[in-house]
Amino acid sequence: MPETIAIGDPADPRIAVFRDIRDRDLTGRGGFIAEGTVVLDQLLASRQFRPTALLVLRNRLAGLSALLLRLPPGVPVHVAEREVLDQIAGFAMHRGVLAHGEEEGVRPSPTELIASAVTRSRPLVVAVGIANHDNIGAIFRNAAAFGAGAVLLDATSCDPLYRKALRVSVGTVLTIPWSRVGAGTDLVNLCRDAGYRTIALSPAGGTTLREIGYDGPMALFLGAEGRGLSPELMQTMETVRIEMEPEIDSLNVATAAAIVLSNLYANRPR
Repeated sequence: MPETIAIGDPADPRIAVFRDIRDRDLTGRGGFIAEGTVVLDQLLASRQFRPTALLVLRNRLAGLSALLLRLPPGVPVHVAEREVLDQIAGFAMHRGVLAHGEEEGVRPSPTELIASAVTRSRPLVVAVGIANHDNIGAIFRNAAAFGAGAVLLDATSCDPLYRKALRVSVGTVLTIPWSRVGAGTDLVNLCRDAGYRTIALSPAGGTTLREIGYDGPMALFLGAEGRGLSPELMQTMETVRIEMEPEIDSLNVATAAAIVLSNLYANRPR
């Protein structure tokens, strides 16, 4: 097991990247915070991101031995008691495991991600204007569970590396390929140029999920809760609805994505 560094002072400069992590804006510190052992496991498995430091509750240390053995050389493991750890984080840290991570190398371009997905006949998940971190995290988790080739986000969607989005995604933000592109129309064009059918979910969709057919790879476009995708954007795509009880007009966006992706997964060529 790597050597540990005892932290007894919440103001210790060695753990500055972990201080007050509830704040959304960590820009000045760089990187991101991965919270919990499940997310840490995904960080250690990632090809695009790497840990730079850990902060662990002392009584969790023994149970983390297998994970800690996978750490790259030179990554410091800081250890603190409950009171100190909570003061550092700025709230009660029930999971007791924090990792600071950063991106390494050059991320593939959106065009490269799409080309890789289409060669493997994998669907794409496209988020437009989704600013809710819980929804973004759940969308990534669903995309990973049902074999999506990549997740693409427009510039107005929230950062998937925000701590809460990472946690809800169970760390899949760190292992599934993803990229940002400026606007929804740009994303439609990129997907179409690669041979993808572009599908927009809408309660008023012209086709039901049962009738959609599965000829060719599909790019599933998702909009924000409430307003959804803009009418102008939906006019450029196939619109699909999920059949449900008439008194309920819509589903949570991540739930709707899971239903469609599950259908695509069950019907894709093996």
